[in-house]
Amino acid sequence: MSAFASVSARRLAAAALTAGALVSVVTLPASAADHARPERSKVQISDVQYDSPGRDDRSNRSLNREWVEITNTGRRAVNLDGWTLQDEDGHTYTFDHYRLDGRSTVRIHTGHGRDTDSDVYQDRRHYVWDNRSDTATLRNDHGRRIDSESWGHHRHGGHR
Repeated sequence: MSAFASVSARRLAAAALTAGALVSVVTLPASAADHARPERSKVQISDVQYDSPGRDDRSNRSLNREWVEITNTGRRAVNLDGWTLQDEDGHTYTFDHYRLDGRSTVRIHTGHGRDTDSDVYQDRRHYVWDNRSDTATLRNDHGRRIDSESWGHHRHGGHR
């Protein structure tokens, strides 16, 4: 084989390798897009009953008629262990070993009770949510704000 043929063969091989590398780089994003990320669950405050119906007599029944609902709108379950629900005055409820199934809701009551899959209890003897104005804030286990729900006129800031 002549020196000229040897150089030509090496150039041809190098060109083929370069072309193959370019083809794989160009096709990589398309194949990566074919494997979309799984849907992320969205957890949100879906409802608040801040003024328990009837007389505010601090009975356990009245306290448990004050609640906040948290809904997972996604299909996958979310581990709420360490997540918190807090009012403007700093009253904080921390979820302990609780897993919220996909497309489901949990109601967090103020008073005492036995926790179930759909209802948990703060075990308090005083109301948490102000009837006139307050904000319920949900944070994950890293302290990141996930959602909040406000009502009333915050500049007046009345409390029970």
